[in-house]
Amino acid sequence: MNDIRLQGIGMTSRRTRDRLIVRLREQNIQDEKVLAVIKETPRHIFIDEALAHRAYEDTALPISFNQTISQPYIVAKMTEVLLAGGPLKHVLEVGTGSGYQTAILAQLVEQVFSVERIKPLQDKARHRFRQMGLKNIRLQHTDGGMGWSSKAPFDGIMVTAAPQEIPEELLAQLAIGGRLVIPVGQEQQQLKLVVRVNVRDYDTRIIENVRFVPLLAGTIQ
Repeated sequence: MNDIRLQGIGMTSRRTRDRLIVRLREQNIQDEKVLAVIKETPRHIFIDEALAHRAYEDTALPISFNQTISQPYIVAKMTEVLLAGGPLKHVLEVGTGSGYQTAILAQLVEQVFSVERIKPLQDKARHRFRQMGLKNIRLQHTDGGMGWSSKAPFDGIMVTAAPQEIPEELLAQLAIGGRLVIPVGQEQQQLKLVVRVNVRDYDTRIIENVRFVPLLAGTIQ
């Protein structure tokens, strides 16, 4: 991908990205590393070209297969909460989707393991990662609720779709002291932070109310 496409022009320009960062600060996003990465990441390449002019609005946008690319505020908030416990080495992302959240994480942690149930979405995301030169992302096409047990334990887990209850499989793949950030619920959803205290115990707290697509079982080729 050429530099002009990555940098953007007009409604995808650096000035437009600067305005987004101002909005995120106004919404109390405080982690400077997270803000810097969001500012430098070309969100417009992760959505359809017809919607590229809206890439730096603080709103969720549709992608294919009835999925969405998350609102920048939610991406920033979830990333900030995940990283609040300190540097992370191995992070599991459940739901690659467009790849935007994956790309943000990959610039802030040592390695990202991302699973996606919809293979065409994953294939597009892989192409975008190559265009950006991101080499610390591993992808797997699988049922997201099952995680990636062969790569566990994870220092952090981020889930980008909402189950009705937190999957036991994901809790089991969390390292001691590890952090899980996950939206939970159906009509009324809450973003939760779960910290694994020891082998059996977990501390859970509610971050805020959110709205995500549901976490579904099975895979799509």
